[in-house]
Amino acid sequence: MIVETVDLEALRARFASVRGRLDLADKQRQIAELEERSADPTLWSNPQEAQRTMQMLTQLRAELDRWANLEGQIDTLIELQALADAEDDSSLRDEIAAEYTRASQAMDRLEVDVLLSAPYDDRDAFLSIKAGMGGTDAQDWAAMMLRMYSRWAERRGYKVALVDQSEGDEAGIKSATLELRGQYAYGFAKAEAGVHRLIRLSPFNSGNTRQTSFALIEVLPEVDDAPEVAIKPDDLRVDVFRAGGHGGQGVNTTDSAVRLTYKPGTPEQIVVTCQNERSQLQNKETAMRVLRGRLLERELQRQRDERARLKGEHRSAEFGSQMRTYYLHPYTLVKDHRTDHETSNVQAVLDGELDPFMESYLRWSIGRDGEG
Repeated sequence: MIVETVDLEALRARFASVRGRLDLADKQRQIAELEERSADPTLWSNPQEAQRTMQMLTQLRAELDRWANLEGQIDTLIELQALADAEDDSSLRDEIAAEYTRASQAMDRLEVDVLLSAPYDDRDAFLSIKAGMGGTDAQDWAAMMLRMYSRWAERRGYKVALVDQSEGDEAGIKSATLELRGQYAYGFAKAEAGVHRLIRLSPFNSGNTRQTSFALIEVLPEVDDAPEVAIKPDDLRVDVFRAGGHGGQGVNTTDSAVRLTYKPGTPEQIVVTCQNERSQLQNKETAMRVLRGRLLERELQRQRDERARLKGEHRSAEFGSQMRTYYLHPYTLVKDHRTDHETSNVQAVLDGELDPFMESYLRWSIGRDGEG
């Protein structure tokens, strides 16, 4: 019987290296501040703020507990390995090997947590899908992506809400925006921003010929306190209109949909619509959150471009410069052109199995654009 050999010293060295990128002292300082805040009786006069404070405190404590537990697990395994070697106990080595696998998986998860340390990674997110070149096929591809990201978010236990959707001419959708609420929603979803290309045999032409379609994904952090974002009332035009498309009972009977136009008629113009909520006020509030996210992402992109300019890097902004390709013909493959991560299980990806691509992106992005 061959007993699997494990390298626990390498795992301990990896643990120390990854933890070295985590500012534990800052985490402990944050916990102390939140504990002091939660002890203040006046906090509880604002239930929403109190809930947010307690959630942050619980999350930080759980994070530090995971590090402490894994460190204890590795130390125990090293002691057990010394015992197994001294007694030449193969059954104990089997147990160590099984526990080593679990510890390695826990290490993988903690490494991803450390990678999610860029500004706003811990925020909720808005994910927008826009059909690009490819006509009806592209609009169908956009609808497939809407389903893919909805499935992915549900897999992670996120709350998913459709903010806005524009139906396609014959099939699919022209555009849609999802609101994703959950731990590190923006940190994970930002890996998907860019142009996605689909290559398949078209179901929308009589010859069933090969068709290439494009869709653009935009990911925005949900913020209400970003210092980079300032919206003056004079810069904003608000229009209301009758909601259309999917919606609840009575959605078409009132002018409840809202369109916000930021700095209309200028090069800085941004248009945001929301028609999914039941009231005009709710639609306006949601649209404002999307607008703040767009303005923040615009500023963050400006900062990334400036850093790239100072480094002498060239960046292509062409719509055809896809970051990922999904091949359904003549073979099946999904390949990310930034990280080189790929899989032949296209159906699993289309069903929402996106975490491996996102985690590969987080590792690839370390040191790029000032992130990671």
